[in-house]
Amino acid sequence: MSTLELKYGCNPHQKNAKVIFDGEVSPLKVLNGAPSYINILDALAAWQLVKELKAATGIASAASFKHVSPAGAAIAKPLDSTFLKSQFVTESNFSPASIAYIRARGGDRMCAFGDAAAVSETVDVSLANILKSEVSDLIIAPGYEPEALEILKSKKKGGYLVLQIDAEYEPSDLELKTVYGFTLQQERNNAVINKDFFNNVITANKQVPNEALQSLILATIALKYTQSNSVVVAYDGQLIGVGAGQQSRVHCLRLACSKADKWFLQQHPKVLGLEFVDGLKKPEKANVVDQFLLWDELSDNEKMLMASQLKSVPEPISFEEKTAFIRQFNGVSLSSDAFFPFRDNIDRAFRSNVQFVAQAGGSLRDDICVDAADEYGMVMFHTGTRLFTH
Repeated sequence: MSTLELKYGCNPHQKNAKVIFDGEVSPLKVLNGAPSYINILDALAAWQLVKELKAATGIASAASFKHVSPAGAAIAKPLDSTFLKSQFVTESNFSPASIAYIRARGGDRMCAFGDAAAVSETVDVSLANILKSEVSDLIIAPGYEPEALEILKSKKKGGYLVLQIDAEYEPSDLELKTVYGFTLQQERNNAVINKDFFNNVITANKQVPNEALQSLILATIALKYTQSNSVVVAYDGQLIGVGAGQQSRVHCLRLACSKADKWFLQQHPKVLGLEFVDGLKKPEKANVVDQFLLWDELSDNEKMLMASQLKSVPEPISFEEKTAFIRQFNGVSLSSDAFFPFRDNIDRAFRSNVQFVAQAGGSLRDDICVDAADEYGMVMFHTGTRLFTH
């Protein structure tokens, strides 16, 4: 048995925190920094996601976690100039691991602030330099280039948490959890998410491009590591909207879709044309963009504060402009960790241009939800597998 002492539990006043591994040599190593309880929870969940995503796609994968749910996840696909500009990135020569992480973090820059990063690949200098420039708490990966490790050790005045995990490690099929003095036991969620998981198309439209299937695989793997209830939206192999931990499914979906809307609109010409005052850092710019896209909901004081961070304020984007812009993107995919109980979920998804939907099925109103999907020309899958995470 091996033991790793932690700084504290979920909160600083919760002492006597540790990680206990039932084996002489732990597959998890701390290469730098001092982990806390939540650090370990985020790191292990994020690692499982990227490991499964790489296995399912064969492509370098990354995740950005906050509070035991993904803020973003992605596979390495080409970065276009519009996306890079929306993420305040000026360089373009990146390794696959770097590209995957840039896309993962770019799924929701605000939620990724102070994230736990995970990559399926060895961390190289390219990725280390990206992490050094971002507000991030830790990285977990199967290996590190020596120079990359030295760069990361210099981050946060030497306190940046660097974790290494054995890529070949496989845990027991049983997992235990102690709550209020009671120990719960269950089989691990070993559901394999790949293209065969999406064989049951139940709508009239059955045309599924490979790019959409790739996004559905990503979205559904992410659900395994997102606190339930959960709904996620993906586009072009990247999570762009995560609705986690809501008691109502439609609230999960609204949250995920509103984040997806913002992700698309960050690339609108009016947003890309924003001129920030000198000295504004990337997190502050992300906050300004968020407020600009919510202009009609801001108070006068909030508008004044936002305007003070811009050299000039353009005309806000109208509802009609937003709708037309979002309609340009094809292949928007959504996955739910359980069935949809009412068609309001489908109606709201359509507003965000969702075209492909995966859900467990099994509701008394399945036929109503399928009819709604048919009305909108969507492709819907019944996977037959619930993916709750608690």
